[in-house]
Amino acid sequence: MPLPLVIAANTFVGKPWASGAGTLLAAFTVALVALFGLADLAGLQLLSQALPAQRRFAVDAGVIVTAAAAAGFLFQPIRRDMAAFLPIDPENPVHTLALVLSTLLLGTQVTLIAFTDVLGSNLAQPPLNVVDVLEGEAPFLIIAAAGVGVFMRRNARQAAERLGLVVPAWRHVILALAVAGLFLVLSQASDILSHSLTPDIARRVDNTTQHVFGQLGGPLGIAALALLPGICEEVLFRGALQPRIGVLATALLFTSIHTEYGLSIDTLAVFVLALGLGFVRKYTNTTASCACHVSYNLLVGIGIAGAALNVAIVLEVVLIAVSAYAIWRHR
Repeated sequence: MPLPLVIAANTFVGKPWASGAGTLLAAFTVALVALFGLADLAGLQLLSQALPAQRRFAVDAGVIVTAAAAAGFLFQPIRRDMAAFLPIDPENPVHTLALVLSTLLLGTQVTLIAFTDVLGSNLAQPPLNVVDVLEGEAPFLIIAAAGVGVFMRRNARQAAERLGLVVPAWRHVILALAVAGLFLVLSQASDILSHSLTPDIARRVDNTTQHVFGQLGGPLGIAALALLPGICEEVLFRGALQPRIGVLATALLFTSIHTEYGLSIDTLAVFVLALGLGFVRKYTNTTASCACHVSYNLLVGIGIAGAALNVAIVLEVVLIAVSAYAIWRHR
Protein backbone atom coordinates (compact mmCIF):
# COMPACT_ATOMS: atom_id res chain seq x y z
CA MET A 1 0.00 0.00 0.00
CA PRO A 2 1.60 3.32 -1.07
CA LEU A 3 0.16 5.30 1.85
CA PRO A 4 3.55 6.31 3.35
CA LEU A 5 4.67 7.59 -0.07
CA VAL A 6 1.48 9.61 -0.49
CA ILE A 7 1.79 11.12 2.99
CA ALA A 8 5.44 11.98 2.39
CA ALA A 9 4.64 13.69 -0.92
CA ASN A 10 1.99 15.80 0.78
CA THR A 11 4.45 16.94 3.44
CA PHE A 12 6.79 18.17 0.68
CA VAL A 13 4.21 20.54 -0.82
CA GLY A 14 5.11 24.19 -0.34
CA LYS A 15 8.75 23.54 0.52
CA PRO A 16 11.49 25.14 -1.64
CA TRP A 17 12.86 21.70 -2.38
CA ALA A 18 9.46 20.09 -3.02
CA SER A 19 9.95 19.35 -6.71
CA GLY A 20 13.31 17.63 -6.29
CA ALA A 21 12.21 15.66 -3.25
CA GLY A 22 9.03 14.57 -5.02
CA THR A 23 11.06 13.36 -7.99
CA LEU A 24 13.36 11.35 -5.70
CA LEU A 25 10.36 9.80 -3.96
CA ALA A 26 8.81 8.82 -7.29
CA ALA A 27 12.18 7.50 -8.51
CA PHE A 28 12.42 5.29 -5.41
CA THR A 29 8.97 3.85 -6.21
CA VAL A 30 9.89 3.18 -9.83
CA ALA A 31 13.17 1.55 -8.79
CA LEU A 32 11.40 -0.85 -6.41
CA VAL A 33 9.08 -2.06 -9.16
CA ALA A 34 11.90 -2.38 -11.68
CA LEU A 35 14.05 -4.32 -9.19
CA PHE A 36 11.17 -6.69 -8.52
CA GLY A 37 10.91 -7.53 -12.23
CA LEU A 38 14.68 -7.83 -12.65
CA ALA A 39 15.10 -10.00 -9.55
CA ASP A 40 12.39 -12.41 -10.65
CA LEU A 41 13.84 -12.47 -14.16
CA ALA A 42 17.24 -13.34 -12.65
CA GLY A 43 15.76 -16.44 -11.00
CA LEU A 44 14.69 -15.40 -7.50
CA GLN A 45 11.13 -16.51 -8.33
CA LEU A 46 9.28 -13.76 -6.53
CA LEU A 47 6.18 -14.64 -8.52
CA SER A 48 4.21 -17.85 -8.10
CA GLN A 49 6.32 -20.93 -8.81
CA ALA A 50 3.37 -22.47 -10.64
CA LEU A 51 3.73 -19.86 -13.39
CA PRO A 52 5.18 -21.40 -16.59
CA ALA A 53 8.57 -20.11 -17.70
CA GLN A 54 7.29 -18.27 -20.79
CA ARG A 55 4.53 -16.54 -18.88
CA ARG A 56 6.93 -15.65 -16.07
CA PHE A 57 9.28 -14.03 -18.58
CA ALA A 58 6.37 -12.09 -20.12
CA VAL A 59 5.21 -10.85 -16.70
CA ASP A 60 8.74 -9.83 -15.71
CA ALA A 61 9.22 -8.02 -19.00
CA GLY A 62 5.87 -6.28 -18.58
CA VAL A 63 6.79 -5.12 -15.08
CA ILE A 64 10.16 -3.77 -16.26
CA VAL A 65 8.59 -1.98 -19.25
CA THR A 66 5.95 -0.52 -16.92
CA ALA A 67 8.66 0.82 -14.62
CA ALA A 68 10.46 2.34 -17.60
CA ALA A 69 7.25 4.04 -18.75
CA ALA A 70 6.60 5.42 -15.26
CA ALA A 71 10.19 6.68 -15.12
CA GLY A 72 9.35 9.09 -17.93
CA PHE A 73 7.35 11.19 -15.46
CA LEU A 74 10.48 11.70 -13.37
CA PHE A 75 11.59 14.25 -15.95
CA GLN A 76 10.15 17.70 -15.50
CA PRO A 77 9.94 18.55 -19.25
CA ILE A 78 7.65 15.55 -19.77
CA ARG A 79 5.47 16.64 -16.85
CA ARG A 80 5.34 20.14 -18.35
CA ASP A 81 4.13 18.64 -21.64
CA MET A 82 1.47 16.69 -19.75
CA ALA A 83 0.38 19.89 -18.01
CA ALA A 84 -0.55 21.31 -21.42
CA PHE A 85 -3.63 19.07 -21.54
CA LEU A 86 -4.02 17.83 -17.94
CA PRO A 87 -4.67 20.06 -14.89
CA ILE A 88 -1.45 19.12 -13.11
CA ASP A 89 1.39 21.16 -11.66
CA PRO A 90 4.73 19.74 -12.93
CA GLU A 91 6.42 21.08 -9.77
CA ASN A 92 3.93 19.50 -7.36
CA PRO A 93 5.33 16.31 -5.72
CA VAL A 94 1.83 14.90 -5.15
CA HIS A 95 0.99 15.24 -8.85
CA THR A 96 4.32 13.67 -9.83
CA LEU A 97 3.72 10.70 -7.54
CA ALA A 98 0.13 10.36 -8.79
CA LEU A 99 1.33 10.10 -12.41
CA VAL A 100 3.97 7.51 -11.48
CA LEU A 101 1.70 5.38 -9.28
CA SER A 102 -1.10 5.48 -11.86
CA THR A 103 1.26 4.28 -14.58
CA LEU A 104 2.66 1.52 -12.38
CA LEU A 105 -0.81 0.33 -11.37
CA LEU A 106 -2.13 0.30 -14.92
CA GLY A 107 0.94 -1.39 -16.39
CA THR A 108 1.24 -4.13 -13.78
CA GLN A 109 -2.50 -4.87 -13.80
CA VAL A 110 -2.62 -5.09 -17.61
CA THR A 111 0.45 -7.35 -17.52
CA LEU A 112 -1.16 -9.71 -15.03
CA ILE A 113 -4.43 -9.84 -16.97
CA ALA A 114 -2.66 -10.44 -20.27
CA PHE A 115 -0.05 -12.99 -19.22
CA THR A 116 -1.49 -14.87 -16.23
CA ASP A 117 -4.64 -16.89 -15.65
CA VAL A 118 -6.37 -14.37 -13.38
CA LEU A 119 -9.63 -16.30 -13.57
CA GLY A 120 -7.92 -19.46 -12.35
CA SER A 121 -6.10 -17.50 -9.64
CA ASN A 122 -9.38 -16.08 -8.37
CA LEU A 123 -10.86 -19.57 -8.19
CA ALA A 124 -7.91 -20.67 -6.07
CA GLN A 125 -8.70 -17.98 -3.48
CA PRO A 126 -11.32 -18.49 -0.75
CA PRO A 127 -14.72 -16.81 -1.30
CA LEU A 128 -15.07 -13.25 -0.04
CA ASN A 129 -17.02 -12.31 3.06
CA VAL A 130 -18.11 -8.88 4.27
CA VAL A 131 -14.89 -8.32 6.21
CA ASP A 132 -12.84 -9.16 3.10
CA VAL A 133 -14.80 -6.62 1.06
CA LEU A 134 -14.22 -3.97 3.72
CA GLU A 135 -10.49 -4.73 3.87
CA GLY A 136 -10.26 -4.62 0.09
CA GLU A 137 -12.15 -1.37 -0.41
CA ALA A 138 -11.15 0.75 2.61
CA PRO A 139 -7.59 1.37 1.29
CA PHE A 140 -9.07 3.18 -1.72
CA LEU A 141 -10.81 5.63 0.59
CA ILE A 142 -7.72 6.07 2.77
CA ILE A 143 -5.44 6.72 -0.21
CA ALA A 144 -7.91 9.22 -1.65
CA ALA A 145 -8.09 11.17 1.63
CA ALA A 146 -4.33 11.13 2.06
CA GLY A 147 -3.79 12.04 -1.58
CA VAL A 148 -5.68 15.30 -1.29
CA GLY A 149 -3.85 16.07 1.94
CA VAL A 150 -6.61 15.85 4.53
CA PHE A 151 -5.33 17.20 7.87
CA MET A 152 -2.03 17.98 6.10
CA ARG A 153 -2.76 20.54 3.40
CA ARG A 154 -6.54 20.72 3.76
CA ASN A 155 -9.07 20.49 6.55
CA ALA A 156 -11.96 18.01 6.29
CA ARG A 157 -14.30 20.45 4.52
CA GLN A 158 -11.67 21.49 1.97
CA ALA A 159 -10.72 17.86 1.32
CA ALA A 160 -14.37 16.92 0.75
CA GLU A 161 -14.76 19.79 -1.73
CA ARG A 162 -11.58 18.77 -3.57
CA LEU A 163 -12.90 15.20 -3.79
CA GLY A 164 -16.26 16.41 -5.11
CA LEU A 165 -18.14 15.16 -2.06
CA VAL A 166 -20.77 17.88 -1.92
CA VAL A 167 -24.52 17.96 -1.41
CA PRO A 168 -25.92 17.14 -4.86
CA ALA A 169 -28.75 18.99 -6.56
CA TRP A 170 -31.94 16.99 -6.97
CA ARG A 171 -31.35 16.69 -10.71
CA HIS A 172 -27.95 15.10 -10.00
CA VAL A 173 -29.58 12.36 -7.93
CA ILE A 174 -32.19 11.68 -10.60
CA LEU A 175 -29.48 11.57 -13.26
CA ALA A 176 -27.40 9.15 -11.18
CA LEU A 177 -30.34 6.77 -10.78
CA ALA A 178 -31.19 7.00 -14.47
CA VAL A 179 -27.62 6.22 -15.52
CA ALA A 180 -27.52 3.29 -13.09
CA GLY A 181 -30.50 1.82 -14.90
CA LEU A 182 -28.79 2.29 -18.25
CA PHE A 183 -25.71 0.58 -16.83
CA LEU A 184 -27.86 -2.41 -15.88
CA VAL A 185 -29.19 -2.66 -19.44
CA LEU A 186 -25.62 -2.48 -20.78
CA SER A 187 -24.50 -5.15 -18.32
CA GLN A 188 -27.30 -7.50 -19.34
CA ALA A 189 -26.56 -6.91 -23.03
CA SER A 190 -22.84 -7.57 -22.58
CA ASP A 191 -23.64 -10.78 -20.67
CA ILE A 192 -25.82 -12.02 -23.52
CA LEU A 193 -23.18 -11.03 -26.07
CA SER A 194 -20.42 -12.71 -24.07
CA HIS A 195 -22.32 -16.02 -23.81
CA SER A 196 -23.11 -15.91 -27.53
CA LEU A 197 -19.66 -14.99 -28.90
CA THR A 198 -17.29 -16.39 -26.25
CA PRO A 199 -19.24 -19.07 -24.34
CA ASP A 200 -16.19 -20.77 -22.83
CA ILE A 201 -14.78 -17.53 -21.40
CA ALA A 202 -18.27 -16.48 -20.26
CA ARG A 203 -18.68 -19.73 -18.33
CA ARG A 204 -15.31 -19.24 -16.67
CA VAL A 205 -16.24 -15.68 -15.71
CA ASP A 206 -19.56 -16.92 -14.30
CA ASN A 207 -17.81 -19.62 -12.29
CA THR A 208 -15.25 -17.16 -10.97
CA THR A 209 -17.88 -14.58 -10.06
CA GLN A 210 -20.01 -17.17 -8.30
CA HIS A 211 -17.01 -18.48 -6.39
CA VAL A 212 -15.67 -15.09 -5.35
CA PHE A 213 -19.00 -13.46 -4.42
CA GLY A 214 -21.11 -16.55 -3.71
CA GLN A 215 -21.17 -16.02 0.06
CA LEU A 216 -22.39 -12.43 -0.25
CA GLY A 217 -25.89 -13.18 -1.48
CA GLY A 218 -27.63 -12.23 1.78
CA PRO A 219 -28.89 -8.72 2.64
CA LEU A 220 -25.68 -7.77 4.48
CA GLY A 221 -23.48 -9.05 1.67
CA ILE A 222 -25.50 -7.26 -1.03
CA ALA A 223 -25.39 -4.04 0.99
CA ALA A 224 -21.61 -4.37 1.44
CA LEU A 225 -21.03 -5.01 -2.28
CA ALA A 226 -23.22 -2.03 -3.17
CA LEU A 227 -21.97 0.53 -0.65
CA LEU A 228 -18.28 -0.21 -0.10
CA PRO A 229 -17.07 -0.35 -3.74
CA GLY A 230 -19.59 2.30 -4.79
CA ILE A 231 -18.23 4.79 -2.27
CA CYS A 232 -14.57 3.87 -1.79
CA GLU A 233 -13.73 3.32 -5.47
CA GLU A 234 -15.56 6.44 -6.58
CA VAL A 235 -13.85 8.65 -4.01
CA LEU A 236 -10.42 7.50 -5.19
CA PHE A 237 -10.90 7.17 -8.92
CA ARG A 238 -13.50 9.81 -9.76
CA GLY A 239 -12.92 12.05 -6.74
CA ALA A 240 -9.14 12.17 -6.32
CA LEU A 241 -7.62 10.96 -9.60
CA GLN A 242 -9.97 12.03 -12.40
CA PRO A 243 -9.57 15.79 -11.85
CA ARG A 244 -5.83 15.31 -12.40
CA ILE A 245 -5.42 12.54 -15.00
CA GLY A 246 -8.71 12.82 -16.90
CA VAL A 247 -11.72 10.63 -17.66
CA LEU A 248 -10.05 8.18 -20.05
CA ALA A 249 -6.98 7.36 -17.95
CA THR A 250 -9.15 7.00 -14.84
CA ALA A 251 -11.50 4.63 -16.66
CA LEU A 252 -8.56 2.48 -17.78
CA LEU A 253 -7.22 2.34 -14.22
CA PHE A 254 -10.64 1.48 -12.83
CA THR A 255 -11.09 -1.30 -15.37
CA SER A 256 -7.65 -2.74 -14.69
CA ILE A 257 -8.39 -3.47 -11.02
CA HIS A 258 -11.41 -5.63 -11.93
CA THR A 259 -9.36 -8.73 -12.68
CA GLU A 260 -12.26 -11.06 -11.87
CA TYR A 261 -13.39 -10.70 -15.51
CA GLY A 262 -10.03 -11.50 -17.13
CA LEU A 263 -9.82 -10.81 -20.86
CA SER A 264 -13.51 -10.87 -21.74
CA ILE A 265 -16.37 -8.84 -23.14
CA ASP A 266 -17.36 -8.15 -19.54
CA THR A 267 -14.09 -6.24 -19.10
CA LEU A 268 -15.02 -4.04 -22.05
CA ALA A 269 -18.40 -3.44 -20.41
CA VAL A 270 -16.65 -2.39 -17.19
CA PHE A 271 -14.61 0.11 -19.20
CA VAL A 272 -17.77 1.60 -20.71
CA LEU A 273 -19.35 1.80 -17.25
CA ALA A 274 -16.20 3.53 -15.98
CA LEU A 275 -16.44 6.11 -18.75
CA GLY A 276 -20.09 6.68 -17.84
CA LEU A 277 -19.24 7.19 -14.18
CA GLY A 278 -16.47 9.53 -15.24
CA PHE A 279 -18.85 11.75 -17.19
CA VAL A 280 -21.35 11.72 -14.32
CA ARG A 281 -18.53 12.99 -12.09
CA LYS A 282 -17.33 15.52 -14.65
CA TYR A 283 -20.71 17.17 -15.17
CA THR A 284 -22.06 16.78 -11.61
CA ASN A 285 -19.95 15.70 -8.63
CA THR A 286 -18.48 12.65 -6.91
CA THR A 287 -21.50 12.31 -4.64
CA ALA A 288 -23.64 11.71 -7.73
CA SER A 289 -21.18 9.19 -9.21
CA CYS A 290 -21.17 7.37 -5.83
CA ALA A 291 -24.98 7.26 -5.90
CA CYS A 292 -24.88 5.93 -9.47
CA HIS A 293 -22.27 3.25 -8.66
CA VAL A 294 -24.05 2.16 -5.47
CA SER A 295 -27.42 2.00 -7.25
CA TYR A 296 -26.01 -0.08 -10.08
CA ASN A 297 -24.29 -2.51 -7.70
CA LEU A 298 -27.51 -2.80 -5.72
CA LEU A 299 -29.54 -3.56 -8.85
CA VAL A 300 -27.04 -6.23 -9.91
CA GLY A 301 -26.93 -7.71 -6.41
CA ILE A 302 -30.70 -7.93 -6.02
CA GLY A 303 -31.41 -8.91 -9.62
CA ILE A 304 -34.39 -7.88 -11.67
CA ALA A 305 -36.51 -10.46 -13.43
CA GLY A 306 -40.07 -11.31 -14.37
CA ALA A 307 -42.72 -8.76 -13.43
CA ALA A 308 -40.16 -6.58 -11.66
CA LEU A 309 -38.46 -5.98 -15.02
CA ASN A 310 -41.52 -4.20 -16.42
CA VAL A 311 -41.70 -1.93 -13.38
CA ALA A 312 -37.98 -1.22 -13.67
CA ILE A 313 -38.33 -0.26 -17.33
CA VAL A 314 -41.15 2.16 -16.56
CA LEU A 315 -39.19 3.74 -13.72
CA GLU A 316 -36.11 4.01 -15.91
CA VAL A 317 -38.03 5.81 -18.66
CA VAL A 318 -39.44 8.23 -16.09
CA LEU A 319 -36.00 8.87 -14.59
CA ILE A 320 -34.44 9.50 -18.00
CA ALA A 321 -37.26 11.87 -18.93
CA VAL A 322 -36.93 13.80 -15.68
CA SER A 323 -33.13 13.94 -16.10
CA ALA A 324 -33.44 15.25 -19.65
CA TYR A 325 -35.91 17.92 -18.51
CA ALA A 326 -33.69 18.96 -15.59
CA ILE A 327 -30.60 19.21 -17.81
CA TRP A 328 -32.54 21.25 -20.39
CA ARG A 329 -33.85 23.63 -17.72
CA HIS A 330 -30.41 23.97 -16.12
CA ARG A 331 -28.71 24.79 -19.42
